[in-house]
Amino acid sequence: MKFTAQQSDDGVTERLFDLTVAGAVVPGVLWTPEAAVGPRPLLLIGHGGSQHKLFAPLAAYAKNYAKTFHYAVALIDGPGHGARTTQEQSAGFGEKIRQQMSRGEGLGGEVLERMMQWAGQAKPEWQAVLDAVQLLDIVGSGGPVGYLGLSMGALSGISLVADEPRIKAAVFGLAGLHEGSQVLAEAARKLAVPIEFLLQWDDEMVSRQAAMALFDAIGSAEKTLHANRGGHGGVPPFERAGWMQFFSRHLGPAIISP
Repeated sequence: MKFTAQQSDDGVTERLFDLTVAGAVVPGVLWTPEAAVGPRPLLLIGHGGSQHKLFAPLAAYAKNYAKTFHYAVALIDGPGHGARTTQEQSAGFGEKIRQQMSRGEGLGGEVLERMMQWAGQAKPEWQAVLDAVQLLDIVGSGGPVGYLGLSMGALSGISLVADEPRIKAAVFGLAGLHEGSQVLAEAARKLAVPIEFLLQWDDEMVSRQAAMALFDAIGSAEKTLHANRGGHGGVPPFERAGWMQFFSRHLGPAIISP
């Protein structure tokens, strides 16, 4: 892991890094409390389609965890996103999504196929990042790890959480089972950690039926469904506050360090 930039603001330190995984450079960012010392819980956040590791709402959310709970929080640019693509390619993919939505097709076809390919590639990258980050004194190994991912972040995270014993709890949502989603369904059935799942009732990308099918497939004994009115991008702010309570309950605060 090579750190490429560092800055501190409002009690939180942000470190940009590059990590080479299977010949590919994976850019990422790690937030920790300023002057952090010793092990602490770690939260991994998977961004949505057409987003990136420094997407402003996710960055603000990550900093809040680092400041409030003293967690370490990591994001990476998923395959085909952020610094791993060009602005033209990113804009083109975003336009394909908008076209499918305008035609009432939801998440499917070429867009879903591409997302699932990226999700498969992201799994070993996240595992390599987890290995590297836990070697740092400011994070440490053995502490509880959580995962938060909506939309494409959920597609990337479900198989990761299913096969990664270090991850103890996860929040997923804005995703569903579609035709050809057998791999995703199999991973969902393997999940065994506490899960909170978000469904937007009027989601123009993921139908209620597809989302409910994914929730039903989740094998965890503890799983909770949160359904709200609104579209794919209309997640209510109170849900974000609820996720903080969820992770605080399952990961605990880092009360032993600054």
